[in-house]
Amino acid sequence: VSYGKPLSSPSGALTHLFPDAATIAGVDPETLPMPRSRARSLTGLASALASGEISLHPGADRDRETARLLELPGIGPWTASYIRMRALSDPDAFLPADVGVLHALKRLGTELSLATAEAWRPWRSYAVHHFWATLEQPTPQPDLTMGATKP
Repeated sequence: VSYGKPLSSPSGALTHLFPDAATIAGVDPETLPMPRSRARSLTGLASALASGEISLHPGADRDRETARLLELPGIGPWTASYIRMRALSDPDAFLPADVGVLHALKRLGTELSLATAEAWRPWRSYAVHHFWATLEQPTPQPDLTMGATKP
């Protein structure tokens, strides 16, 4: 609401458009309700997007844009891979150190190996989504009634 443009015809709770990159680029990072380093990264990325220095769309050169992302302060491999998966529609982006992926693998009773992840190419993004989806399921509970007799 603070930076988005109001809709001419609001619909229920939807009253504003999401702000564009140029708007976010012009925001003082000190005023954003998040850690300062993250706010500077966000406004820096928005500035690069608004200027055309970085282009994030499904037809963009994934390797070039990933390299450009990694040059920005505060953008590391996890963030670049996540953006590559979501904004650049890369079906093979992988997040091997993602906490959710690691937690899902633990819940499934396995560990991640490089060989296993390589076998999923060129569809590793789908594996990440699958692992995240398993976290939405209730944690399996042991059946404590096994072997019990029923009256």
